Amino acid sequence: MSELYLITPPRIDAHFLARLETALDAGPVSALQIRLKDHDEADIRRLAPDLIRAAQTRGVAAILNDSPELADQLGCDGVHIGQSDGRVKDARAIMGKERSVGVTCHASRHLAMVAGEAGADYVAFGAFYPTATKATDHVATPDILTWWVELFELPCVAIGGITADNAAPLIAAGADFLAVSAGIWAHPDGPAAAVRAFAALTGEA
Repeated sequence: MSELYLITPPRIDAHFLARLETALDAGPVSALQIRLKDHDEADIRRLAPDLIRAAQTRGVAAILNDSPELADQLGCDGVHIGQSDGRVKDARAIMGKERSVGVTCHASRHLAMVAGEAGADYVAFGAFYPTATKATDHVATPDILTWWVELFELPCVAIGGITADNAAPLIAAGADFLAVSAGIWAHPDGPAAAVRAFAALTGEA
């Protein structure tokens, strides 16, 4: 059954921590990826500790995007790297065996197999739907999830434009995790309602 993997908006303000806590308290969340693309490193060092603490005190894994070094320094539970963010081997050397390394694999079976062989803890496929959170250069279809889960034990994450209204095909295809950003934070009834909607979809309500 699919689990919810929250991703922060690319830019946050002083009110975001309260919104995050509301979302985390509304239903089951497995991981929080801190992805502050519109902030510089100084901002991230200032903003991330409270987000990490909010996640970890609730048993939610705190994962930083892009930088294994910074993820390690901030005490994160893992790092998520893209294809241009360095090698899995190097990230693993920094994060150690106890913390996770996830890899963006776009819509590529080859990249996913390479990441798995290199020792990634999960692979992420997408984008499955149009998204305003980041540029969509790669479009994935649900069959890549089905292919992956039938052949490999390594967990897979579906990402890209996912909402409670369009997630059902990805759940049916076998996604272990649904990575969601705007589908939570831009939900018309607020982030807590969005988390509850995902919980109902995944049978965890």
